Amino acid sequence: MHVPDGFINAPASAVAGVVAAGAVAVSLRGARRELDERTAPLAGLVAAFIFAVQMLNFPVAAGTSGHLLGGALAAILVGPYTGVLCVSVVLLMQGVLFADGGLTALGVNITVMAVVTTVVAYTVFRVLVKVLPNSRRSVTVASFVAALLSVPAAALAFTLVYWIGGTTDVPIGKVATAMVGVHVLIGIGEAVITSLTVGAVLAVRPDLVHGARGLRQRLRLRVNGELVDAPDAGEERTAPVPAGASRRTLWVSGLVTSLVLAGFVSFYASASPDGLEKVAADKGIDAKAREHAAAGSPLADYGVKDVADARLSGGLAGVIGVGVTVVAGSAVFWAVRRRRTDDASPANAGV
Repeated sequence: MHVPDGFINAPASAVAGVVAAGAVAVSLRGARRELDERTAPLAGLVAAFIFAVQMLNFPVAAGTSGHLLGGALAAILVGPYTGVLCVSVVLLMQGVLFADGGLTALGVNITVMAVVTTVVAYTVFRVLVKVLPNSRRSVTVASFVAALLSVPAAALAFTLVYWIGGTTDVPIGKVATAMVGVHVLIGIGEAVITSLTVGAVLAVRPDLVHGARGLRQRLRLRVNGELVDAPDAGEERTAPVPAGASRRTLWVSGLVTSLVLAGFVSFYASASPDGLEKVAADKGIDAKAREHAAAGSPLADYGVKDVADARLSGGLAGVIGVGVTVVAGSAVFWAVRRRRTDDASPANAGV
């Protein structure tokens, strides 16, 4: 759903840019409450993982593909404010380095793909975890539903932006029907990827999943060789968390997985146009699309310039993208965490 230059006129793009800048500013402030020494490294990894999985287009209909948006996944793993920042970092790297998503449309893309998906997904997720039983399975189910609904919500958000500032004269009803229809299908893939990833992290480090922080498990004691429930002391105690080495293992495993997905598996991704590209071509939305300002980038279109072998070129671009994203994301999140630490220092206690 990366909107290229030329789909949306300058005034609407400027307004979207202001909205996106405001959302990022609010998220930078809110992320201070979400990030600590455990979750700051995970946030950088989440951004890199989203970058990698977005390279894996999957078929959803005849001649159409889709890919992860990532707002739901990021919000549930590291929190909604940090989630907005994760997806925004990915979109910035894609637009500047890979000519994916217009530079003048960056505000539109952040608003639609980072802000809307994160807000909708996390709102749905929080509602569901409150009404479902307090268990890991409920967190996974809530992740599935939240991710599923976030994608058509983003499609509707694009439709609204297009209605306000589209550069071509296409009936808005046709745009809405086509966008929502295909993105409901894409949402199913988003939901599967999100729920599987959240479930995997829950299985090894539930304490690192922001959306599962209210999840409590009854402590069990070994008595005469058998596990029994500990006496109820008025409320269930939070289960002990694994050692710090497990966190390092999770980070390394996640990074390796991201590199493999972007550097190898991406070669086998669907080559069909994604949902927005397909709708734009069918309805004529792309009539005034412009060439990307970074079309001459050495990494444009997810390939390395002057590397003739397509598999090697795409793989190197993917690996570079993951590396740059994890470094850029980690720098942002460590800076936010440091600001939180500075704000909480004794010197500022009376400020």
